[in-house]
Amino acid sequence: MKLVFATNNLNKLKEVQEMLPESIELLSLKDIGCFEDIEETATTLEGNAKIKANHITENYQYNCFADDTGLEVEALNGDPGVYSARYAGEPANAENNMQKLLDNLKVTSNREAQFRTSICLNLDGKQFLFDGICKGQILTERKGEKGFGYDPIFQPEGYESSFAQMSSIEKNKISHRGLAIEKLIDFLKNY
Repeated sequence: MKLVFATNNLNKLKEVQEMLPESIELLSLKDIGCFEDIEETATTLEGNAKIKANHITENYQYNCFADDTGLEVEALNGDPGVYSARYAGEPANAENNMQKLLDNLKVTSNREAQFRTSICLNLDGKQFLFDGICKGQILTERKGEKGFGYDPIFQPEGYESSFAQMSSIEKNKISHRGLAIEKLIDFLKNY
């Protein structure tokens, strides 16, 4: 089965490819000749995932899935949430996003947070939604060199290390994206 993963994020593409069974051939946006920027204008993670998946299905006629992920921090009423990638403004920059988050949490001891991923799958004219949540806390300083985005400051519940200190295999087993992709894979196996 050929499936397009509607992302330009090469880190996400690599993570997801490692999780999929060999029976699923993952195509990138580049593979299908999609070079336009798909604007994420929704106010929810699910909405943005739908926008991206629908764009590919409508304009390129491929079965496709897209995701959107947000870091939801309890002390910040769920922010940065849907705006996680652009939290510190444009141009989007992980280092600036992490610094803004750390600065905004200096006045609180509540470091509870969760990563949430929503996936929209457009398959054979039908649409399906999957989600995954990984609870944890925001560290006071960066730890680790692996991963991307907020990984150096996010420590998942029950672990002593940040996502950025874990191997991709270890992270994929417990991460929000890993859990959502697992639901997607289980669905596809039984489709």
